[in-house]
Amino acid sequence: MTNSTMVREFILMGFTDDPKLQILLFLLLMGTYLLTLSGNVVVIVITLSDHRLSTPMYFFLRNFALLEIGFTSSIIPKAMANLAMGNRTISVAGCFTQFFLYFVLGTTEFFLLAVMSFDRYVAICHPLRYSTIMNNTICSLLVGCSWAAGFFLILGPAIALFQMPFCGPITIDHFFCDNGPLLKLACLDTSLVELMDFFIAMLSLIGTLVVTIVSYANIIFNITRIPLTQERQKAFSTCSSHIIVVSLFYGSCIFMYVRPSQSAGFDFNKGVSILNTVVTPLLNPFIYTLRNKQVHEVFRDTRKKVFKN
Repeated sequence: MTNSTMVREFILMGFTDDPKLQILLFLLLMGTYLLTLSGNVVVIVITLSDHRLSTPMYFFLRNFALLEIGFTSSIIPKAMANLAMGNRTISVAGCFTQFFLYFVLGTTEFFLLAVMSFDRYVAICHPLRYSTIMNNTICSLLVGCSWAAGFFLILGPAIALFQMPFCGPITIDHFFCDNGPLLKLACLDTSLVELMDFFIAMLSLIGTLVVTIVSYANIIFNITRIPLTQERQKAFSTCSSHIIVVSLFYGSCIFMYVRPSQSAGFDFNKGVSILNTVVTPLLNPFIYTLRNKQVHEVFRDTRKKVFKN
């Protein structure tokens, strides 16, 4: 597969030309990136090291944490390097690699979020059948299918983009190699590719969102039938925090990608992109895992063992 490009590198415009703002943005990105990495690494380590967390829910959360590390690492380190060193260039190969990883990992996350919502639906609405339905084979199959769906859905548009000629200008109006700004630089008509991207976004975003909404709707309906007020409030609190994070992630991506033409509104897209590349990856490990009662118990027991030794 060869790209008939006439350029060897692109220039990422980034966030701002103000040196003071660049320093501030670098520090903010570095802080959030380190917190995101540490939070997700803790999720992976703790779910692997304690048998009490060997359940389908934590198996999915471990895979989700791995996805989050890859997803943020495909974007944020390069953005930080550009802010720190002032060199905004990125090679064509590096740009296409960033594009591919960002969309494959992001699309996989949507399918895994749908799987996780279905898992919670079965656990809450069909607790007696939970261990039968969500057995190890089914869980592994669902995760494998999520990865495969993310890869193969993006493979076609990626190949189409990689084959396009780029003959200048070379300035990408974004802080990473996003789809819309890249298509704008192509030297030929991209309407067919944009239409294909639109249908794939509809399938991966709206399709998984429907599964997620139906699952949470059934969960909420069952929660309202819980007789104990305290238990009902606790369940609503957990469910509402999940819904907020899912809404941020889906909302930002639907705004950016579920439209037939992606060649407009890039300035606003930069701000929206912060939600799904910085904010939600930072929140996810704390909302989904680190605030859970079982995880707190594992932390407490681990701390006791450390102090005893």
